[in-house]
Amino acid sequence: MASLITCPHCGVRPKEEFSIRGSASPVRPAAGASDEAWHAYVFLRDNPKGRIFEHWHHTSGCRRFLVVERDNAASHEVYSVTDAQDFVRETSR
Repeated sequence: MASLITCPHCGVRPKEEFSIRGSASPVRPAAGASDEAWHAYVFLRDNPKGRIFEHWHHTSGCRRFLVVERDNAASHEVYSVTDAQDFVRETSR
């Protein structure tokens, strides 16, 4: 059975329509941040197992960026899918 992702704009779609763009966890430093802060943001990343948030791009559909919460360890189960713009609004409160 193919893995399916429920796009908030297009509905249930096969995962092959999407491309993973990386972790949604890093917080971009302010424009005047130190070189060390920018180095850490660009080059140093954790690689956790379990439930994670990732940016996915619906390349073969609405072309929106989404934040997908999924298990990256064993099951690859998708727990939630949120439009990236809505995710930023919710997490910046």
